[in-house]
Amino acid sequence: MTEVIGVRFKQVGKIYYFSPNGVQMPVGEKVIVETARGIECGEVAISNREIDDEGIVKPLKTVIRVATEDDLKHIEENKAKEKKAFKLCLEKIEKHKLEMKLVDVEYTFDNNKILFYFTADGRVDFRELVKDLASVFKTRIELRQIGVRDEAKMLGGLGICGRPFCCSSFLGEFQPVSIKMAKEQGLSLNPTKISGTCGRLMCCLKYEQNAYEDLLRITPKVGAYVSTSEGKGTVTEVSLLTGLLRVRLDKANDGVPMVFEREAVKVIRDARPQREEYDHKSEKELKKLEN
Repeated sequence: MTEVIGVRFKQVGKIYYFSPNGVQMPVGEKVIVETARGIECGEVAISNREIDDEGIVKPLKTVIRVATEDDLKHIEENKAKEKKAFKLCLEKIEKHKLEMKLVDVEYTFDNNKILFYFTADGRVDFRELVKDLASVFKTRIELRQIGVRDEAKMLGGLGICGRPFCCSSFLGEFQPVSIKMAKEQGLSLNPTKISGTCGRLMCCLKYEQNAYEDLLRITPKVGAYVSTSEGKGTVTEVSLLTGLLRVRLDKANDGVPMVFEREAVKVIRDARPQREEYDHKSEKELKKLEN
């Protein structure tokens, strides 16, 4: 077992382990640590605890120090520099006529590097832009192309539910989301209804997927031939969450389905899998949502 603390470098970013070197560090404490990018300032997200050695990526680096007043002042100065660098970079992008959208600018704590995050539809030749920026800032320049989900996480905003984006409020890492989840949850396969502001499948489809998978295993499908207390019949409608089924009984002359609870029905013959049918244009649009 090894004592560690979890440090986060962005508001809702991935948590990395560091050794506290025997010092008790509460959640929210600002600390200075050494990372692959150099010296960085992060915030303690997980206070001192012991974890198995297998859960640690070695070598485990030690916290250099708790952030001082001078460190915090330096961070504020960097934020002011980032705003100026963002404005200047926009001007340079326009000057070089590049098809790219600048999303964010980040100074490393030690000012050894400036990172410019951008989105673009394809590859962008930004070599001349890098040279131009390096001649102005006199330090290392890195342009990093990010995806639309990362852009949404950085910028934040409100989802169609009216709440702040999950990715920018509590999701440390993106979870894979698939069209299969939307199908199993009985959602419309209309891209505008199942995609978020970023244009990709909504992250919240993942939250209830395990519950839907369990319910699908124990619930008769539409078209299944079943036995009920009122006789045999065919399932015409299913409500997974309430557990209620509509069954058209063989003996019902009027053909009006009766409602039964899932537990009160026994499957005699399961329904055949139904093939999804939609045009090629819709299929391509749906595939784009997953990428």
